[in-house]
Amino acid sequence: MYPLLFNTVLRRMDPETAHHLAFRVIRAAPLLGAVVRRLCAPHPSLRVRALGTEFPSPFGLAAGFDKNAEAIQGLGAIGFGHVEVGTLTRHAQPGNPRPRLFRLVEDRGLINRMGFNNAGSAAAVPRIERARLSRRRPVIGVNIGKSRVTEVEDAVGDYVWSAQRLAPIADYLAVNVSSPNTPGLRGLQELEMLEPLLAAVREAAGSTPLLVKIAPDMEDEQIDGIVALAQRLGLAGIIANNTTVSRDGLWASDEDIERMGAGGLSGAPLKRRSLEVLRRIRAVAPDPAFCVIAVGGVTDAADVIERLESGATLVQGYTAFVYEGPLWVRAINRGLLRAGWQQPRERVPS
Repeated sequence: MYPLLFNTVLRRMDPETAHHLAFRVIRAAPLLGAVVRRLCAPHPSLRVRALGTEFPSPFGLAAGFDKNAEAIQGLGAIGFGHVEVGTLTRHAQPGNPRPRLFRLVEDRGLINRMGFNNAGSAAAVPRIERARLSRRRPVIGVNIGKSRVTEVEDAVGDYVWSAQRLAPIADYLAVNVSSPNTPGLRGLQELEMLEPLLAAVREAAGSTPLLVKIAPDMEDEQIDGIVALAQRLGLAGIIANNTTVSRDGLWASDEDIERMGAGGLSGAPLKRRSLEVLRRIRAVAPDPAFCVIAVGGVTDAADVIERLESGATLVQGYTAFVYEGPLWVRAINRGLLRAGWQQPRERVPS
């Protein structure tokens, strides 16, 4: 039914308008209570222990969908084992001018240049606190980034301000230094800038597990350096990857790509590179206690299993949600169950 709705109605709508419509429906999911849970809840055998907590399923929702922590319970109700909210910034900001979200339907991809549009870190605090009161809530990750009005040289204080307010109410905290849509942000991935940033946020996060989210466009040697840095600083892990600025191998025409303009590409075109980066990280950090969250190009349960077997602790998706609809996560969890997937005991992180 959803494919018909997408092809006849949603596909004709502006992507961001369609997103807001779907978002309102998902926010209402908890109102249906037991009906939705019975239909969508992950089977207990899919539970995963990671980052010091239990995840109902290894599959969760990547940052970018619930930017302001407004639909955590609804997203958990439809089956996501964890929800990473944000990216949240110290200062509220509208993001880049619209249009800023584009579908590449033939490629099953998206291009976005949203620009961290959000109401600010402080505004999200009471929403996350309310979501935490629910006994059936998903694991809550919080993704933080640099405000656009903050100069790159002042980025450390900006991130620390958000971390101090959000870490105490997050199950884990993610430092986003890899979005291509905030000027200067990706430069923070250079080790001489990244080390003092992560060290300061690590201190501000206290006992809350801290991860850093990286871009897929780096050279392998730079990835190796960031993984080694994360281990040396005592971070809980890495999220790989953010969107890519590459446009290689797309079915979309050059004219369409030029019309859409700048932004990060996500979805199926990122699958190969995201797997390469995941395997590279695991080669450098084989200890299963070091959490690797794999994201990029995940479409079905087979993709999730491939990433888990390649060393991912957890897996996230987002773009396929746009194309597959609200029962997508249910299909993935059921696919994992049919495949008999369970977290291997010898790889269970503490």
